[in-house]
Amino acid sequence: MQRLTASTTPASALQHHRALGAPGIVHLGLGNFHRAHQAVHTARALEHADGPWAIIGVAHSSATVAEVMREQDLRYGVVEISPERTEVVVPAVHSDVLVAAQQPQAVLDALAAQETRIVTLTITEKGYTYSPRTKNLDLDNPDVRTDLAGGLPRTTIGRLARALQRRTATHAAPVTILSCDNLTGNGDLTGRLVREFAAALPAAEREDLLSYLDTSVSFPNGMVDRIVPATTDTYRAAVADRLGLRDEVPVPAEPFSMWVLEDRFAAGRPAWEHGGVTFTDDVEPYELMKLRLLNGTHSLIAYLGALDGCDLIAEATARPHIAEAARQLMRSDYLPTLTMPADVDFHDYSAQLFTRWSNTSLGHRTRQVGSDGSNKLAQRVPEPAAMHLQSGRMPHHLALCVAAYLRATTAPGTTPHTAALVDPAAEALRAKHAESTGTADFVSAALRGGLLGDELAEHQQFQERVAELVDVLTAHGVAAASQEALQAQR
Repeated sequence: MQRLTASTTPASALQHHRALGAPGIVHLGLGNFHRAHQAVHTARALEHADGPWAIIGVAHSSATVAEVMREQDLRYGVVEISPERTEVVVPAVHSDVLVAAQQPQAVLDALAAQETRIVTLTITEKGYTYSPRTKNLDLDNPDVRTDLAGGLPRTTIGRLARALQRRTATHAAPVTILSCDNLTGNGDLTGRLVREFAAALPAAEREDLLSYLDTSVSFPNGMVDRIVPATTDTYRAAVADRLGLRDEVPVPAEPFSMWVLEDRFAAGRPAWEHGGVTFTDDVEPYELMKLRLLNGTHSLIAYLGALDGCDLIAEATARPHIAEAARQLMRSDYLPTLTMPADVDFHDYSAQLFTRWSNTSLGHRTRQVGSDGSNKLAQRVPEPAAMHLQSGRMPHHLALCVAAYLRATTAPGTTPHTAALVDPAAEALRAKHAESTGTADFVSAALRGGLLGDELAEHQQFQERVAELVDVLTAHGVAAASQEALQAQR
């Protein structure tokens, strides 16, 4: 079977038929989400207007996707899949791919290039090298210290700051740095971290950089939303079936995709409004809605599902006790902490979420959603939990989410799906678990260790509630713990 390349791509599968022009965008994080989200929205924008908006994609350390994309003339298929239909589209928006660990100088050159007008990021929470507890740049991180000392940078924040230094020195055009990660105020956070890096530089280096940041760099906030599972042979077969071509790096995705942005771009942007992007002066309601109702509830489904022996999110959602726990988390614990966007109805949105989670064709696995929970839950649990606790109400389903995470992480042998979870805090949590005198002692040690911030670290009643639910999960299982949380809430 022929390989997917520029010459073999069917015209009917291409999302646009325009010349790409200069590489105006450098994207850091060449994972599936970028390739099925920002790349697709950019391809849709190019259907409506030309522009210098080719994308240079940068992988952090793994060269696998980059090497295959080069072999395929930078083409790949996005497999949009639902129970009703499967469609394959080819965005064709990348002009080059790099691997930062192998080509650090080339990455720095691309970021500093005169034609680069936008830098986008999908590096996950941990890629920002900041402390979830303080929200500040982790100046004790060895890679951050190395980046501050000079040489080719290793961290994303270091790369951005050093590239901006070069832009300052060469009087390069203004540039926009656009985070596309699930972080509250992601643009504000990214801008602050870059400024903290700049402020830690010697005086002779930092003054011009700080001035350039003030006058020539924008950091818009944004919200991204699309479920993008891992690539498997199932999706390679789907491309072969639909296009009659072999694609080694297709990206599966649900049909739904959403992108909400502040329109603060220092040097122009693609016509993303024609590519399905919503522009608003107030992104925060969309961010919090998605971060809590979708991401936070997704985490609960993933941990309960993994503990209950479910490989797929759709399988977990189909279990009545998990679905009810998810509904109660959204309605009782998350919704009261939100101001829904004016153009979004909660009941319609929550129903749509359950439809998306129930997509049996998508193959979204509990292990994928549940991995890196120590980073994810720090964004999704502390603030809404604290809001309830301050008003004298126990958020039982947020406590259940934390309990399920702790149980899944510290007892990986419970099911094959908990064993497959990957988490940077897992080793430390298992050590605390082994050293503890009981569940209450363990939960206290975990939360006082900074897992979910300072306020929950000091809230004894919340810790006790989490410990009770860990014990129920351990002794009686997921259905019993879900019922216990529901009864307590009532």
